[in-house]
Amino acid sequence: MGISYVEFEDDAGILRRYRKHVNGRGLVATTAKVDATAFVDPTAYVDPGAEVQRGATLAHGAWVEQGAIVAENATIGVNAHIGRGAVVGRFAVVGPYAAVGAGARVQNAARVPREENVAEGAEYRASGDDLRRLGLAA
Repeated sequence: MGISYVEFEDDAGILRRYRKHVNGRGLVATTAKVDATAFVDPTAYVDPGAEVQRGATLAHGAWVEQGAIVAENATIGVNAHIGRGAVVGRFAVVGPYAAVGAGARVQNAARVPREENVAEGAEYRASGDDLRRLGLAA
């Protein structure tokens, strides 16, 4: 099976090319880096310059904007949005319909609740419960 591409015009009128990811068939910009072990739902998008690391999951309708990083084993929920240049740490979970603003940071193992908005440039910290879930706290 050959590589199939889809092209979109962005807000600035620039034509962007996306390919279907091998694991899940979601759309990944040709200049984005998405590990083959990451799952990208067919309705999810990864914009140019973004990075999705190994074992990460992008659920239905998830959107990772330009320059954002989704670290290994992180989960981005249904219709969740990761803003430009934001970072979602290892084993972090961004809940359904949640949004992480541009340049914001979600710490390793943190859980952003459903419909929560992490402000632009903010840091969302992991709670004790989040850390205990992974055996990282007493």
